Amino acid sequence: MTEPLHPLRIAAAPISWGVCEVPGWGHVLEPEVVLAEMARLGIAATEFGPPGYLPSDPLELQAALGAHGLRPIGGFLALAMHREPGRALRTARETARLFAAAGAEVLVLAAATGEDGYDQREPLTDHEWRTLLDTAATVRDIAAEHGLRTTVHPHVGTHVETKAEVARFLLGSDLDLCLDTGHLAIGGTDPVELARKYAGRIGHIHLKDVRLALADEVRSGRMEYSEAVRRGLYVPLGDGDVDIAALVRTVHAAGYRGWYVLEQDTALRAGETAAGPTGDTTRSLRHLARIGSELASARI
Repeated sequence: MTEPLHPLRIAAAPISWGVCEVPGWGHVLEPEVVLAEMARLGIAATEFGPPGYLPSDPLELQAALGAHGLRPIGGFLALAMHREPGRALRTARETARLFAAAGAEVLVLAAATGEDGYDQREPLTDHEWRTLLDTAATVRDIAAEHGLRTTVHPHVGTHVETKAEVARFLLGSDLDLCLDTGHLAIGGTDPVELARKYAGRIGHIHLKDVRLALADEVRSGRMEYSEAVRRGLYVPLGDGDVDIAALVRTVHAAGYRGWYVLEQDTALRAGETAAGPTGDTTRSLRHLARIGSELASARI
């Protein structure tokens, strides 16, 4: 599949092929398989996926991506910033050094709980919130020393998840956001409304579509996040309840010219191949291409 000409910069991420940092998440496909599928779809850039999935040596990492014509744009880093900030900052420094040496440009930071997975969390005290915000600012400074931008990713099962927490973060920090349409919707934030209100704070975008009926189950605590993913919480762009077209039009009109990273979180069963995820990604690419073509035609 060859990507059509339009003004949107589209990238991928290994999570669309079931590659996740959570222990026991599901069957993990080999990097060579995932990268080859991305390239076969005409995708020219990717995030790295969880720590350790791709080579940790910068030259080996560049070679692995370069073999498939893929450009590195950065990746996800979940840190428990509210506790043991020194440990979090050491990890951030090591990660920023690797990302920069590999030629990446953005570090996508999440406020991890410190526990495995995204199904359980405890509320933070005011002191822990202050520590989280201060640590995130220091991570931003460390990344900047390596020529990287930092964006904070509201994410299910982290300490920046709900609508109130996203608002609290935006008020208490000057870091840009990674606007993840799926995780915001699951947490109770309308991603289009957020984009309109905070256009100047959008530093990176993860595009997901979700079934809000399942998202409601997660938000209410009636279903664990991991179970909802297995039941089809995420779907190809255009098949769910997020207005992806409105989101793209909104940020594009506001001047956003960064990456749109396709992420349809999935968990594979033992023995499953890349066929299902590749088919879903193909559908998402076509939907996004239509939106991009409309933007190009309208010259927005």
